[in-house]
Amino acid sequence: MSYRREHRASRASLFDGFDGLEEGGLRVSSSYSHETNDHDNERAVDSLQDRVIFLKRLTGDIQDEVETHNRLLDRMGNDMDSSRGVMSGTMERFKMVFEKKSSRRMCTLVACFVVAFLIILYLIRVLRYFTLG
Repeated sequence: MSYRREHRASRASLFDGFDGLEEGGLRVSSSYSHETNDHDNERAVDSLQDRVIFLKRLTGDIQDEVETHNRLLDRMGNDMDSSRGVMSGTMERFKMVFEKKSSRRMCTLVACFVVAFLIILYLIRVLRYFTLG
């Protein structure tokens, strides 16, 4: 009988901290579990830190892109304003020309220029179609 007691005592000392071994469950000692949890937490924190860095970089890129587009739109707005001024000046000149007595001659001249422009445009497109297509 003493042999069994010694066997149980040595077995208990061998598996100290694993209380549920005979029931089929293996329980980890609390210090090992604490170290594992700390390690898992550190990995999770590192993963979150990487994600935060990525998102920070992404938002910085988005901000740069938005600022670039805003500058482009501002320049386009300024260009449109200047072209509007040029067009209104041109329209004023046309009004002055058409109010004169030689307006018929000027109208036929403008109509000829417009027709010539359209014919040239058509020829360019036809030539481009046959050379590229």
